[in-house]
Amino acid sequence: MIHLDTSLLVDALTGPKRSAPALRRVIERGERVAMSALALYEWLRGPRLPEELAFQEALLPADAAVPMGPDQATRAAELYRVMRRPRGRELDLAIAACALTHGAALWTLHPRDFEDVPDLVLLRPA
Repeated sequence: MIHLDTSLLVDALTGPKRSAPALRRVIERGERVAMSALALYEWLRGPRLPEELAFQEALLPADAAVPMGPDQATRAAELYRVMRRPRGRELDLAIAACALTHGAALWTLHPRDFEDVPDLVLLRPA
């Protein structure tokens, strides 16, 4: 299972769609791909064109977004307490907690935002 970070969504679904080929390859390999409701929130709050939203909905329907429930909230709070510099990273830590509680790797284009999160596997496709 792979959870997509907002950075990957933006890069794959907007503008020149630089990450679209890599995302397509991962899906064609049969990997299960999902996004958390938190990544969906970050994605939707940006300036999105109707065709970008339609593509996202076809690829990753909003109603299939992984919810932020009590298990994820607890894990995010635990991460916040153990991290060296958690302030300002609350949303990233919550996204990481969603991936961790679902046993998923996180695919992000900003690995530095997540590389210090204990036990989180970061996906870096070629």
